[in-house]
Amino acid sequence: MEQAFELIAKTFMGLEPVLAEELTNLGANDIEIGRRMVSFTGDKEMMYRANFQLHTAIRILKPIRHFKALSADDVYDEVMKVDWTQYLDNKKTFAVDSVVFSEEFRHSKFVAYKVKDAIVDQFREKTGMRPNVSVSNPDIRLHIHIAEDKATLCLDSSGESLHRRGYRQESVEAPLNEVLAAGMILMSGWRGETDFIDPMCGSGTLLVEAALIARNMAPGLFRKEYAFEKWPDFDRDLFDEIYNDDSAERDFDHHIYGYDIDMKAVNTARLNVRAAGLTKDITVEQQDFKDFTQPEQPAIIITNPPYGERISTPNLLATYKMIGEKLKHEFQGNEAWVLSYREECFEQIGLRPSIKIPVFNGSLECEFRKYQMFEGKLKEFRSEGNILKSEEEKRAMAEKHRFKKNREFKKRLDEDQANEEGDIRSFVFHKHNPAYQEPRFMRNSHDDKRKDSPSRGRDFKEKGDFKGKGDFKGKGDFKGKGSFRGKFDPKGRFESKGKSAKRFDKRDGRGFNNDNRRFDDED
Repeated sequence: MEQAFELIAKTFMGLEPVLAEELTNLGANDIEIGRRMVSFTGDKEMMYRANFQLHTAIRILKPIRHFKALSADDVYDEVMKVDWTQYLDNKKTFAVDSVVFSEEFRHSKFVAYKVKDAIVDQFREKTGMRPNVSVSNPDIRLHIHIAEDKATLCLDSSGESLHRRGYRQESVEAPLNEVLAAGMILMSGWRGETDFIDPMCGSGTLLVEAALIARNMAPGLFRKEYAFEKWPDFDRDLFDEIYNDDSAERDFDHHIYGYDIDMKAVNTARLNVRAAGLTKDITVEQQDFKDFTQPEQPAIIITNPPYGERISTPNLLATYKMIGEKLKHEFQGNEAWVLSYREECFEQIGLRPSIKIPVFNGSLECEFRKYQMFEGKLKEFRSEGNILKSEEEKRAMAEKHRFKKNREFKKRLDEDQANEEGDIRSFVFHKHNPAYQEPRFMRNSHDDKRKDSPSRGRDFKEKGDFKGKGDFKGKGDFKGKGSFRGKFDPKGRFESKGKSAKRFDKRDGRGFNNDNRRFDDED
């Protein structure tokens, strides 16, 4: 049996307990919740599965050295102690990311340069040559984190942030991050037991993430690649076995509905749903929330309406008042979850939430609120034996300051957090106790199974990055600029072009087989 080692899964603040639960279900050991991260132990298979199967992880890091760093020389000397020939050679490229919270080290790039210098100097001393640095597409990604004098040097096993699933073909203004969307759904407790509705669906992120959760499908199915695939000890057979194992997937007997007043958003959502191969599970239609009517079947609403920052409506408060009225009169007997940022917006909903969960959406400290809808008065509802708040929800609500003491609603990240939030790959080692405890890509049918897939083929190229400016005062934005290199054929597959076609040739020319099963291409 392979020896277990330390691993770190990064996430957004507020999602740590959900990520810890995912890791528990995955079989990870020594799970401990920290600030925007969860540490755990596992072997190579666990590291592969964490990247491939976790819905709420941004990145999986493998620490290779912990040390004290009181000066730049300490960083250089400690990095020199690592035998870098285990990870690199002169023909490979590398890149170093850094996050620093220290009085001694004021600039994270300076720390990254010291790490780079140590690695390069070691190779020069041993071989007379040096590996090159590649920021855009390195063979090995490294990450160093310094909190005061405590430094941790890691291998980045993910590469591109794990929120970049690969199914997003187009986007709308201010799209919801995929990891946050999945976290919202998992926090609600919904696993596919009822219909799912997002009446303000935008580009459809919540819809697709809901379908993946309902069918227990790995979000990594659509990924282009992972950084660990370039490591010297990469076990392709093991990863292909993980990739091709769909034994945990399940049937979904209900349906997912998305609505939006904007036809452009509707078309975008439909395109993304189709790219994920989930059109049988998801229906997207143009409809104003004010026209919403009581669904025939039990359902849950999870939605992220505009809150007047990057996107708004002509009358924001009136929109929230309408949301409250529709939930009260047209969603009786069900529960609804709303993510928003402004207290005055929540006040306009006019309903009493059963739980309020603080969570960051980008740089905004938002709240995710649950509303249990019922007919008649609360007293009558309780007299019939119904429960508005579970014991777990009561405990969670009792934790007054889960983010920071005297938290101001509508408050953005403060200045010392801007550095971290600007780099979505960062993490902080402040450990504490928990706060509270489609299918195959481009596949026409969920009955199709992947066959003999030693690698995955992709035609999709995303250029988006999380670009935060300065102190995040209104300028930070998630700018997805992914462009689809190719086109759909009538059966919903990609017709590859240019560089992506050459990539297929390098992988033995594998692509789609004759029965439309995706077995060897990448998004």
